[in-house]
Amino acid sequence: MLTLADLVEGITGQEPTEGVVPNLELSEVIVDSREARPNSLFVALRGERQDGHDFVADAFARGAVAAIIEREVDAECQTVNTKGPLPETSIRPPICLMAEDSLKAFQRLAAFWRVRFSPRVIGVTGSVGKTTTKEMIWSVLRKRFHTLKSWGSYNNEIGLPLTLLYLDSSHERVVLEMGMYALGEIAELAAIAHPHVGVVTNVGPTHLERLGTIERITQAKSELVEALPPASEGGAAILNGDDPMVRAMAEKTEAEVFYYGLDPACDLWASHIESQGLEGVRFQLHHKGERLHVKIPLLGRHSVHTALAAAAVGLVEGESWEEIIAGLWDVTEQLRLVAVRGIKGSTILDDTYNASPASSIAALNLLEELSGRKIAVLGDMLELGDFEEEGHRKVGRRAVDVVSVLITVGPRGRIIGQEALACGMAEGDIFMVEDNQQATTHLRQIVGQGDIVLVKGSRGMKMEEIVAALTAPLNQSQGIS
Repeated sequence: MLTLADLVEGITGQEPTEGVVPNLELSEVIVDSREARPNSLFVALRGERQDGHDFVADAFARGAVAAIIEREVDAECQTVNTKGPLPETSIRPPICLMAEDSLKAFQRLAAFWRVRFSPRVIGVTGSVGKTTTKEMIWSVLRKRFHTLKSWGSYNNEIGLPLTLLYLDSSHERVVLEMGMYALGEIAELAAIAHPHVGVVTNVGPTHLERLGTIERITQAKSELVEALPPASEGGAAILNGDDPMVRAMAEKTEAEVFYYGLDPACDLWASHIESQGLEGVRFQLHHKGERLHVKIPLLGRHSVHTALAAAAVGLVEGESWEEIIAGLWDVTEQLRLVAVRGIKGSTILDDTYNASPASSIAALNLLEELSGRKIAVLGDMLELGDFEEEGHRKVGRRAVDVVSVLITVGPRGRIIGQEALACGMAEGDIFMVEDNQQATTHLRQIVGQGDIVLVKGSRGMKMEEIVAALTAPLNQSQGIS
């Protein structure tokens, strides 16, 4: 980890005089004061509901030795103005580094720390599947390289710098997820991370509400490949060749372009895809005349693209097929869509982390491949902008062909149900409810042995509440025995 002296230099751009700042190694970097422990750095950020500056004293009380701030705080500390000359006398913790913008100062620190080391950095972006793709790339790369990855979905202006501040000289590769809500955000993340490899999974209407058009979403995702170094300096753009908008990004980079997909024209492609339900997926990989038989533990045919992206990174980074195949199988991290044992002998497909029309249809495709009565619980899909109504209707049309029972949650979810009804699904098989509790109550009445229940909706719908209720023993919920 970085030291207090590194912290001061990284934010101020001035190297402290020897002995002025203690050579104290920081234990961790946090943005929540409740996570502070001895020798940690607390970054005080302004949020929509709370201001981190109100909790600097709490962070110090829990053991933090430094804080990055942008306004005066009610805490005992030595304040250092990051814009002025550094003090010549001793700086002793706890210290508060006063910046014009604490987030920008935090990002400047991460960029400073990133260039101190020389790992190859892999950036991952796309409308759907970023986190799962990042996890599988990490699983492949760690078979040969000591690899750092972003935690969970730490993919924004806060999460990416947090990850980079845990970089050390032992790391040979870094895998970073890069998300965005607006134009320019991925470019800013790339300016901090300096990626050598950029992976783009797809372009879809996620965040359409903020960006307005698919073309602007494509432009935003393209910022990753635009930031890559040229092929002569090791840059590589790994693009989903089955997505026309992603494929066209090849024109925006001087990096080596590597296509993956189901099209035999791709550099790496898959055929003979066979879903084995909850046991995973089998398929054949093709690359430069080689053909390999592969099985992965991910669920659904759409997972093949995830495996292809990870395998492509392995190939670009010089790994052997033995290492790549082992990494594809050994995905030890918890991935997004998982199957859990449900009440009354049912199986619950928990895909509650987020939802878009494309990922919802992919989840329905998986449901179709499984044996048993199929029930789908589908909630609102948020941030679709002008595509909101059509996106929900597309999911409703697909649900008609797959499910025996459809339960929708929320006002937008109701559009799914109405479209399913218009497409011929029996009225008695569609239940449109307002909240998770109503959905849970109805599910408890109808779920039985062998049923497969898909639960999916946008993060804001908190549909993990439904999964939790359906996996709990009946006698521990609502007094039912």
